[in-house]
Amino acid sequence: MNEILAQVFQVGFFAALIRIATPLVFGTIGELFAERSGVLNLGIEGTMMLSAMTGFSTAYFTGSLWLGILAAMATGILAGLLMALLTVSLGLSQHVSGIGTTLLCSGLSFFFYRLIFGQPSSIPNIKPFDVVPIPGLSAIPVIGPILFDQFALVYLAMAIVPLSAWVLYRTPWGLNLRTVGENPDAAYSAGVSVTAMRYQALMIAGALMGLAGAFLSMAQFNAYTFGVISGRGWVCIALIVFGQWSPWKSAAGALLFAFIDALQLRLQASSIINVPYEVFLMMPFVFTIVGMALVSRNARAPDALLKPFRKEER
Repeated sequence: MNEILAQVFQVGFFAALIRIATPLVFGTIGELFAERSGVLNLGIEGTMMLSAMTGFSTAYFTGSLWLGILAAMATGILAGLLMALLTVSLGLSQHVSGIGTTLLCSGLSFFFYRLIFGQPSSIPNIKPFDVVPIPGLSAIPVIGPILFDQFALVYLAMAIVPLSAWVLYRTPWGLNLRTVGENPDAAYSAGVSVTAMRYQALMIAGALMGLAGAFLSMAQFNAYTFGVISGRGWVCIALIVFGQWSPWKSAAGALLFAFIDALQLRLQASSIINVPYEVFLMMPFVFTIVGMALVSRNARAPDALLKPFRKEER
């Protein structure tokens, strides 16, 4: 036990935890906007996968990481528009549309990667983002290296959580979005366009999912591989339930998942516990399922989630 605690209580461990949580925060907050509007976006896994590929490919050929970020976000927005077309305009099943979007985007990412790079003997790579220490703050003992000596995208993820909470609960747009997700009939009667709000929410969700995918291929790693997402999109959906559709609680869930993920990586590397490595790989997902099962009993989803809105039927 002492050896495990020694692995945990290190500055490097908590700094890695923050980096691991970053793509989960982007994806979870993105999914939160979609579900708050009444749309379950199961296309998140494929959106992150395709965005990771387009972002990496753009950065590889242009030499600009920020152009790669823009390409990944644009890819996410297009995937969000596809989900909006299927679920909002056409009123199709959100489950089927989301799974179809994930399959389509995942297939496109594999196809275009092979088309662009072929089958090279070594995996193409780029120079990833460098850490950007914040002058003064990064020198604070313990806290500085953990919070203020990170990638620029990590700081963006830190800002997105309070920003999304403020937008959702302190702005007219956020009130309209939550009303559309809870009672679209009331929103429509008040003059709010349910279709426009859901389109906007899915575009925002897609952009944040694109950021999540880009972070994995351009910051956390320096290459695109077919396992770069590794189920993180599905984890983001579970974290929404765990966080009860709250930005702060969902972000806390992302940190908890990241803690377990960082811990299993340290345990694998240290060989403190002599078990097959697959057991360690399972740990974050098992704890996520258990946590969601315990919390979901009291979780209340937006009332209009999964329900299509057709104004001609009103």
